[in-house]
Amino acid sequence: MKIKFWGVRGSVPTPLTPRQLQNRISAVIERIQPHDIRNQDTREAFMARLPSYLLETIGGNTTCLEVFTEKGQQIIIDAGSGIRGLGQRIVEKPTEGKECHLFFTHFHWDHIQGLPFFDPAFRKGYTIHLYSPVEGFEDILRQQMRLPYFPITMDVMPANLVFHHLGEKPLSLNGMEVSWRKMKHPGGCYSYRFREKDKIFIFSTDTELTEDDFMKNDENTEYFKDADILAIDSQYTLGEAIEKFDWGHSSYSLAVDFASEWGIRKLILFHHEPKYEDKKMFQILKSAGWYKRHLGPDAGDMDILLAQEGLELKL
Repeated sequence: MKIKFWGVRGSVPTPLTPRQLQNRISAVIERIQPHDIRNQDTREAFMARLPSYLLETIGGNTTCLEVFTEKGQQIIIDAGSGIRGLGQRIVEKPTEGKECHLFFTHFHWDHIQGLPFFDPAFRKGYTIHLYSPVEGFEDILRQQMRLPYFPITMDVMPANLVFHHLGEKPLSLNGMEVSWRKMKHPGGCYSYRFREKDKIFIFSTDTELTEDDFMKNDENTEYFKDADILAIDSQYTLGEAIEKFDWGHSSYSLAVDFASEWGIRKLILFHHEPKYEDKKMFQILKSAGWYKRHLGPDAGDMDILLAQEGLELKL
């Protein structure tokens, strides 16, 4: 199983501004000493010492992930603005196949706004399977692509669109078992659990964790326990989560608690606050690591990462 992140921001796309870029360049220049530019080796050493927030970017696109099964089946999760870049990649590499499976967690704007710009949908010969546990979701998608919201309707998409309503039983896709669970979020949101052989990836965006999610009952244990990777909403600090109770998002510290409780091996902090710059996000990652160490042995060997555009993981 291969996982790639194409959009990781929450609520609204957040591009890097010219001022932010200028501030980064200025910060790098201020750190340069004469010996840092003496030769290629010293330049590389200087770059290696720079903090992550000056060299890397979280990315500004909203939710979209790509999952490849061991047999090459392509699965996409959500159609935020990140799906635009993914669609371009797909049509540029036709050898990857012309069939994909697109799962929706819910239908808030930041999770569907990229669908009208998904290139494969506008190409003959492509088949796109669309999935959701929400009854009548085809009409939801078609309604947001019509006047006055958008000038082009889904009817003009030449690709073969196949809509699948997900019931209660898990779905099997060429050796990948997909199951789902409703999480707390205004209007509802579904997490997805992908299992291939003995490897498990859980994606749970737009999730406000509750006491019920921590309960050691059979349903929770079967779904969450010992997952290899959990990518989960961690948009807030703890103070923000308390202040914004019932807004449908979690804090990074609560995400660490949850992953520790269920023996998760790798935790991916996801659905980043749009007002936070990259420096703030890397500070949150550092704080999450500190909090994990504070939990002591209960946290196990859990690894914590920030979801970033372009991040690739393999199970």
